[in-house]
Amino acid sequence: MLTRQLIHTAVQAALVEDAPWGDVTSQLLIPEAASATARLVAREPGTFAGGEVFAAAMTLTDPAIEVTIHVPDGAAFEAGDALATVSGPARSVLQGERVALNFVQRMSGIATLTAAFVAEVAHTSARIVDTRKTTPGLRAFERHAVRAGGGHNHRYSLSDAVMAKDNHLAVLTAQTGLSVTDALLRVREQLSHTTHLEVEVDRMDQIEPVLAAGVDTIMLDNFTLDELREGVALVAGRAIVEASGNVGLATVRSIAETGVDVISSGALTHSVRSLDLGLDVVVE
Repeated sequence: MLTRQLIHTAVQAALVEDAPWGDVTSQLLIPEAASATARLVAREPGTFAGGEVFAAAMTLTDPAIEVTIHVPDGAAFEAGDALATVSGPARSVLQGERVALNFVQRMSGIATLTAAFVAEVAHTSARIVDTRKTTPGLRAFERHAVRAGGGHNHRYSLSDAVMAKDNHLAVLTAQTGLSVTDALLRVREQLSHTTHLEVEVDRMDQIEPVLAAGVDTIMLDNFTLDELREGVALVAGRAIVEASGNVGLATVRSIAETGVDVISSGALTHSVRSLDLGLDVVVE
C-alpha cells in the first residue's frame, strides 16, 4: 500500500510546503561546508512506524544525507532509544528535520495506539481494524502505521468493496419499493464473486433481513454490549460480525469479549497523538 512513489510524492510536497524558497535560517547561520550527525531519539516508549518515510524526507532534501534506521517498523522501543542516525551537510539535515519528524511522529503515534488496542483484545479472536477516517492524502501512511501496530486495514477506498450503510438502504428501499432483503439480493446479483458485501445495521430487528440476502459481513453499529452478545448469537457464524461505534481503549476489551470478529475504530487515525520523538545533533 505504501509505495515508494506515494512516499516520494507526499514527502516532496511537504518539503516544498515547509521550505518553498529554502531554509533562510540555516543558510544564514550555518556555514555551507559544515556537516552534522544527528540521532532520532525517543522521548517516550512506543511502537515505531515510518522509518522509510523519515529517510525519504532527509534524502529528498539532499541526496548527500545518509540515513541509518536502527529499528524496523513494528518494533517496540523505550524512552532514550536511538531509532535512526542521520549524517550529512548540516544545512540540509536541519532543513529536512521538521518534515521528517512530522511523518515519523504521527505514524509512530498511530502504531503505538494501535498496539495498545491490540494488546487489550489479545485474549480474544477479534481483529482491530481502521476506518476511512484518515488525513486526506495520507491514508496509505496512516494505514501502514496501523499494520505496524499489529492492527488490520478495512477497505482502502470506496472502490474496494460494497458497504451499505443506513443512508444507502434508506434511499435504495424508498426508490425501488423493495424490502431490504430483496434490494440486497438484487445488489448481490450484480456483484463479482470477488467483491465483498458488508451491510451496517443499528437495530436488532434488521439483522435477519440482512442475513437473508447472504451478506459477507454485518456491522453492528453502536450496539450495547448486551446487544452485541445477542447479535453474535443471532448471526451464529452466517457472516463476519463487525462492531463499530464508541470504540476506545476503555471499551475495546469488553466489546471483544462479546464474541465479535472485527472491531473497527476511527480513533486509531483521527484522534491519535503524535509520539514525542526528537532529532538530536551529536556534539563531539
